[in-house]
Amino acid sequence: QVQLVESGGGLAQAGGSLRLSCAASGDTKCIATMGWYRQPPGKQREPVAFVTNTGSADYAPAVKGRFTIARDNGAYTVFLHMNDLRPEDTAVYYCNFLNDPESVARGVCDEPDYWGQGTPVTVSS
Repeated sequence: QVQLVESGGGLAQAGGSLRLSCAASGDTKCIATMGWYRQPPGKQREPVAFVTNTGSADYAPAVKGRFTIARDNGAYTVFLHMNDLRPEDTAVYYCNFLNDPESVARGVCDEPDYWGQGTPVTVSS
């Protein structure tokens, strides 16, 4: 099993910055892609950003150019640097770690992915 612990959420003013962190512990040997989702109030969870184990990153159009995802492979930690925050960025942010699909298929690891507990981000105008 893998446990994910998030930190760094909170309050920010529009135009401000926050940094989220998500650290994994436990059976981390199969972890491949790390990413972030968010769930705005009253809406469905949506993808925000992902980074593969080779460092390739992808972003949702709404955050591209403002948010940066980074990972520390040695510490099994992913970061989300959020700049130029807007009120529409207000949401609960969840980290998501994907295990390597081939390893899951071969039974090396039990679960396809893991979720953090969620950390709230509130941006005031």
